[in-house]
Amino acid sequence: MSFVIFLGASYETQRPFKSRHVMTIFPLPAFNDNYIWIIQDKDSSDIWAVDPGKADVVLNYCHEYQKTLAGILITHHHKDHIGGVAELKQHSNCPVYGPKHLTDLVTHAVDENDQVQVFSKIFTVIATPGHTLDHLCYFSDQQNPILFCGDTLFKGGCGRIMEGTPEQMLTAMNKISSLPDDTLIYGTHEYTLANYRFALSVEPDNEELMVSNQVSQQLRQENKPTLPTKLSLEKKTNPFLRSHIETVKTQSAQQLNEKPAPNSVAAFSQVRRAKDSFS
Repeated sequence: MSFVIFLGASYETQRPFKSRHVMTIFPLPAFNDNYIWIIQDKDSSDIWAVDPGKADVVLNYCHEYQKTLAGILITHHHKDHIGGVAELKQHSNCPVYGPKHLTDLVTHAVDENDQVQVFSKIFTVIATPGHTLDHLCYFSDQQNPILFCGDTLFKGGCGRIMEGTPEQMLTAMNKISSLPDDTLIYGTHEYTLANYRFALSVEPDNEELMVSNQVSQQLRQENKPTLPTKLSLEKKTNPFLRSHIETVKTQSAQQLNEKPAPNSVAAFSQVRRAKDSFS
């Protein structure tokens, strides 16, 4: 499934009005549930890859469609996101943007507010520690806003807090929530249906969540990705962007046999811990 971004027109379904730049973003599946996002410009044989955990997936695509890898964006250090980078660099000698401590892989270290140009789009780096301490997201608000967010935010969920703290992860959620509502969210895992089972357990009467769950179920039955998602939808359905909602707080606390949390960080922590223990 490809999502076409017309600079100067609306995304996906709108016909371009003499737009000079057409960029497509589409997933290459890897491992069990990873997506390697590929960015492609209509006027170029070059592509960029986001979090290429497997080199052969990207190399096979380049060979089949006669494309050249021109750059790589890395969100964090987990192997399913960086495992293919070294081999891809050997093949293409392309620039690699990512966390500064990945000195063996990254050619251009980036951090909060740094910028990366990918074809005609400028991406601003947003530091989002929580899942890992080095986690970065890449955001562009030119005409049609998009966010490559790795394992920070998923459709209906967020990444486990593996190295950071609930406070850091909530800060990351708040950063993302402050982006334009029409931002397309490109997470790296197909976790939607599992995420929605938990989301419905804490907001069983959320009608928009129920509808989105049905749509996502149909997409997966057709072997289609449920991503990207829109930030506007996530703000209405994702419990990790809704930990301030009374129902979400109460139901999460009940699942943990705890009292509702007294502040926003503790409430977010309860929602995350409830998801971690959800079966």
